[in-house]
Amino acid sequence: MKLITFAIPCYNSEKYMKKCLDSLVPFKDDVEIIIVDDGSTDKTSLIADSYQKKYPDTIKAIHKENGGHGSGVNVGLKNASGLYYKVVDSDDWVDYDALQKVLETIKMLKKQNSLVDMMIVNYVYEKVGAKKKVVSYSKVLPENKVFTWNEVGKFKPGSYLLMHSVLYNTKFLKSTKIKLPEHTFYVDNIFVYYPLPKIKTMYYLNVDFYRYYIGRSDQSVNEQVMVKRVDQQIFITKMMIDFFNPYDYWETNKKCAKYLIHYLDIMMSVSTILLQLGNTLECQKKKEDLWKYLKDKNKRLYKICKISVSGASNLPRIISIPGYKIARKIFKFN
Repeated sequence: MKLITFAIPCYNSEKYMKKCLDSLVPFKDDVEIIIVDDGSTDKTSLIADSYQKKYPDTIKAIHKENGGHGSGVNVGLKNASGLYYKVVDSDDWVDYDALQKVLETIKMLKKQNSLVDMMIVNYVYEKVGAKKKVVSYSKVLPENKVFTWNEVGKFKPGSYLLMHSVLYNTKFLKSTKIKLPEHTFYVDNIFVYYPLPKIKTMYYLNVDFYRYYIGRSDQSVNEQVMVKRVDQQIFITKMMIDFFNPYDYWETNKKCAKYLIHYLDIMMSVSTILLQLGNTLECQKKKEDLWKYLKDKNKRLYKICKISVSGASNLPRIISIPGYKIARKIFKFN
């Protein structure tokens, strides 16, 4: 059995997918690579097939009708056979030394019969024209040991968990019955958020593993693109509000409950600031509706968000927009 299944959702990725794949194939004996061609119209399918032909024992190319990023993640998980499951976007890549360390750690945990539900690694913002920024969890999570939620520290706004930083135990992730919505952007938030209350054991490696490329004008995290797609951001935020009430875990798993609240606060903040940036009467109405939705669903969470990060983003634009720009400069997002 391979140690890690890497799922690479691809849509018209001919210009950059080779760099992604080439960062993984040196470890072909220990990894499974599933390329999910999501109805591409360029040469993505040809490249995928050529890699499968060259590495038949490592790479599997799956061609399907377009269903969006979430569909690619779902298909990858359904076909995954490795011990751990990791999604790598086709325009990103993985660091050689860090991957080698992760594989060594999985071998060690397997030998000790202590495979954890989730492994966590650092990721690096590879932003065009900007200095690289490493997102590390060294001040939040214990290093190089199996730990539980009880040992987790306090996350800061710029260091919360993303799809880039997690590897899930494949058997565990399948047991959660997670299924991401299709034809929808920003589903990576669900991928990280939904399994969290079920996680019992974790392991953090302080290595700069995932290289997150930012700079293409058509990327989903481009600010102008996000404003145009704000309805999808709102849709995902509402889905996360509906999944479960974080306060249901307050007595049994307080650290997890606090993180779930923290995550939802960030999602409310992102949705709110995007609607502020939209700066139309329609956006104002959507913002009011979103906050009413949260209040109707979870008044306790609503009160927390009103006085927290998302509450600050809901202040008048003359205050919230400059604050957002400062945060973007510090944390290097979009």
